[in-house]
Amino acid sequence: MLLGALFVGVLMLGRRKRNSGARQILPEDSLCGASYPILNGHTTIQGLIEMSTSGSGSSGLPLLVQRSIARQIQLVDVIGKGRFGEVWRGRWRGENVAVKIFSSREECSWSREAEIYQTIMLRHENILGFIAADNKDNGTWTQLWLVTDYHENGSLFDFLTARCVDPDTMLEMAFSIATGLAHLHMDIVGTRGKPAIAHRDLKSKNILVKSNLTCCIGDLGLAVRHIVATDTVDQPSTHRVGTKRYMAPEVLDETINVSQFDSFKRADVYALGLVLWEIARRCNVDGVYDEYQLPFYDVVQPDPTIEEMRKVVCVDQHRPSIPSRWIACDTLHAISKVMKECWYQHPAARLSSLRIKKTLANLR
Repeated sequence: MLLGALFVGVLMLGRRKRNSGARQILPEDSLCGASYPILNGHTTIQGLIEMSTSGSGSSGLPLLVQRSIARQIQLVDVIGKGRFGEVWRGRWRGENVAVKIFSSREECSWSREAEIYQTIMLRHENILGFIAADNKDNGTWTQLWLVTDYHENGSLFDFLTARCVDPDTMLEMAFSIATGLAHLHMDIVGTRGKPAIAHRDLKSKNILVKSNLTCCIGDLGLAVRHIVATDTVDQPSTHRVGTKRYMAPEVLDETINVSQFDSFKRADVYALGLVLWEIARRCNVDGVYDEYQLPFYDVVQPDPTIEEMRKVVCVDQHRPSIPSRWIACDTLHAISKVMKECWYQHPAARLSSLRIKKTLANLR
């Protein structure tokens, strides 16, 4: 009888411990209840984000909220394709969202991009707004979803291909991209501070045009972070590299110092100069503008090799040409000076993203 009573006592104690362990998820789970009304039909995504980030410095919704949103999205149509998979326009309670779907073999890229987007204090009007990440198993294969804000104008590449811009719009676009890059590059010191981040794949296809024609920077899958405590660079495990056409000379000839974070920021600035050139070509002054072209369109093939780009950029030290008509327009002339200071051969001679932002602010 004594042994039986002891056994029952141990059993009850074990059950109580298991129950107390299970309840530990309740604080997060309650976010889907009254205190965090994800199930409230009147809640908007923006409302949820403001609720989760106000005062906390966080840049991501709690995991359970992200999962709830992702599983309520209906995919509508494909709006883009890339190396990773497809981008869809989706709907969540009447709101448009963009859904980047990675194949299961791209799990490292998906995980890295979701991690970077949720960096503390990263959220900014000129960085693509992150909403949720989720892995969805349909029984046959696993889809990896990254849900972000949807911008109906598409990428800057799509926009400039179809439309030209006036000098004021060109300036606003340039300023908003430089502002987004400066925010990425900046480290915010504090107990819950933001580390400096370098993009590593800045190009017109990775920049989105918002409804007010300002821009935001997306596609952070290749980004690197500066770890201040050890002065090291947190790099992704993927073997993917950036887009060859936009690679800085030191990246092409492999002289970049990958252990120094500033090297990556300077490579970003080089790419920014090329993006500014793309926008400036489409600037309409008195009915005159150039057709859309990618940088180096006149000296390399549509899908250039590293060797081709190395010869053009490093050996020949070729840069996109500045049309003579730009000199006659004060705004175009000023912005052409900025882009030239972005693509110097020597990285240390290039402007910082913050300096570019301030220079463009003075032109507005």
